[in-house]
Amino acid sequence: MEEVLTKVQSAFHSAFDIDPKTVTLETTPDNVPAWDSMGHVTLASSLEQTFRLTFDVDDLMEMENVREICRVVEAKLAKVENAQKS
Repeated sequence: MEEVLTKVQSAFHSAFDIDPKTVTLETTPDNVPAWDSMGHVTLASSLEQTFRLTFDVDDLMEMENVREICRVVEAKLAKVENAQKS
C-alpha cells in the first residue's frame, strides 16, 4: 500500500497544490479545503493520469477518504494485472 499511497500523495499535490507529506491514510475531505464536489472530480482526473486507470461512478462514490482511494486503486490495479496475465 505504501507505493500506492506515495502516488496518491502525488495526485493530491497535482490536484490541490498541497504538500504530499500532509496526505496520509487518515486524510478526509475535512482536512483538504479544496476537496469538495468539484475538487473530487479534479482529484479523480489526477488519479486516473497518475495510475493510468479509469474510474466509474461507483468507484468515485467509494473514494470518501485516502484509505478508500488506496483500496479502490489497489483493486483496479489488481484487475488490470490479472487481465494482462490471461
